Amino acid sequence: MTNMTNFLRSLLLSIIFSFIAPMFLFGGVLLTLSLISYVPGLQEVTQVVTTLIKEFLCIFGSGTPVGGLFVICSTFSFVGALFDTYAYYRCQILR
Repeated sequence: MTNMTNFLRSLLLSIIFSFIAPMFLFGGVLLTLSLISYVPGLQEVTQVVTTLIKEFLCIFGSGTPVGGLFVICSTFSFVGALFDTYAYYRCQILR
């Protein structure tokens, strides 16, 4: 029973971390761009890059960047769960 508890805990943690990682990535890039936009002469460049990122997220979110971010995070979470399940399976076979 402890193996199953350890597996479920590992699976839950990998799902959570895989979901949060793209949020930090996109959030960090957008935060950095917004801070760089205060530098004179770089406003236009950061505005173009920010618009491109938001358009990229809109593609996956049916027109909303937040929806796109949620879809990307959910996909990463699913792949993280599959990878953790595979790693657990391989660990059980190699014992």
